[in-house]
Amino acid sequence: MKAKSKARFEARAKIIKAMAHPARLMIVDELSRRERCVRDLTEMVGSDVSTVSKHLSVLRNAGVVRDEKRGSKVYYILRTPCILNFMSCVETVIKSKAEEQLDLAK
Repeated sequence: MKAKSKARFEARAKIIKAMAHPARLMIVDELSRRERCVRDLTEMVGSDVSTVSKHLSVLRNAGVVRDEKRGSKVYYILRTPCILNFMSCVETVIKSKAEEQLDLAK
């Protein structure tokens, strides 16, 4: 594999790995509606601040979200709304698999 192609696939994998946690998926879903501060996301996810901050750091490092400091609060914004297209595709795969399993059960 060419170095350029390999680097491209590695970059894609980094983004997909960043999304590969239920709490991070919840965060992305919530941020698709509006920006949120860490406290709001902590309550929503149901984890402690340090855990949610770590999840946000992973998403930020992958380029999925960005942060903005306002006074003493840090707000997170979905940087790449196009990621929701990927989520829509994932939902299609889930539905397709469920239909397939129903067909096999008949």
